Amino acid sequence: MFYFLSGFREVFPFFNIFRYITFRAGMAAVTTFVLCMILGPIFINKFKEKRIQEKARREDCPGLDQFHEVKEGTPTMGGVFIIGSVLIAVLLWADLSNRYILLTLFACVWLAILGLVDDLIKLFHSKEPKSPDQERRHRDRFIRRIQQFGQRYDSLTRKRRRGLQAKTKFLWQLFLGCLIGSFVYFHPGISTKLDVPFLKSLTVDLGIFYIPLVALIIIGTSNAVNLTDGLDGLAIGCVLIVSLTLGILSYITGHLKFSEYLFIPFVPGAGELTVFCAALLGASLGFLWFNCYPASIFMGDIGSLALGGSLGAIAVFVKKELLLVLFGGVFVVEAISVILQVFCFKIFKRRIFKIAPLHHHFQMSGWKESKIIVRFWIAAIILALLTLTTLKIR
Repeated sequence: MFYFLSGFREVFPFFNIFRYITFRAGMAAVTTFVLCMILGPIFINKFKEKRIQEKARREDCPGLDQFHEVKEGTPTMGGVFIIGSVLIAVLLWADLSNRYILLTLFACVWLAILGLVDDLIKLFHSKEPKSPDQERRHRDRFIRRIQQFGQRYDSLTRKRRRGLQAKTKFLWQLFLGCLIGSFVYFHPGISTKLDVPFLKSLTVDLGIFYIPLVALIIIGTSNAVNLTDGLDGLAIGCVLIVSLTLGILSYITGHLKFSEYLFIPFVPGAGELTVFCAALLGASLGFLWFNCYPASIFMGDIGSLALGGSLGAIAVFVKKELLLVLFGGVFVVEAISVILQVFCFKIFKRRIFKIAPLHHHFQMSGWKESKIIVRFWIAAIILALLTLTTLKIR
């Protein structure tokens, strides 16, 4: 919104400042941080009152109960004010005529709604009624809500569910990924070539196969952040670091002189995504204030899916699809640990890790939660520095 005030700079010279991406990015970060600091206590108290809280005991993984027992009753779904503050800041400070901003907003809202549905199913199914009458009313409400989501009640009540079926979640993420991939493929101003890190003259044109690659990135990043969200401050701290890295990459990619100097693809308009990344950065700092160990609130799927998918979409738009594996390495390793664990157990009936994702393996190995969190943050910072170094290596 403020960006359009720059059109009146001839009348009010001060409005010229709204043209600059760096100024608007800084203000977006401050806006999201302040909003999170204001909204955080409000939502924490309200969620406690409404019993919107974490169920620490897990039937599918009882080994973690010894570590998570103290988390019982902690409010969840903090992603509501994370995503809300990001949307407000982007609407205030970004150029809303920019197609990359609009698409990233679309992806963020899409995955936030998907995560909200997932969180609500967990919440409705885990609440303990206080009397038989309340139990009956609770069950009836639950049946109606699940039917609206297209789920069969029989399959949900055999055991406590932990959200949407994996297939349902995957299909909605796949559809979003295909939409974004199709936009990139059919848009004449965006290339379907992959920029290979470390090599300035090597590119790979995927053509129509770029669409499934984008879908894979969106699905992978959203689920990887979701999997990493298991310890206090772990996921949001890594999101903070990745957002800062992507913000720098976005600014360079959208700047003609910088991109030419560093031999990276120039994408007109991509620099505006710096504002979105800055909004994510500020929101991450604000939420970390409440989510750091010991956490006062958890982000829930509404936050993790939306944040992960937004980062994946931005990486696609700034043509850093392959580099994402490096600066998002913590999320990648967490996701791979789960894939390997499932694969080896199904094929060889053996586990590689004590528990997957990887952070829980270290927890079962005797590492303190705070030590795991800080060490993962350190790893994310090192990977971010390596990512920025690759630009000069070219």
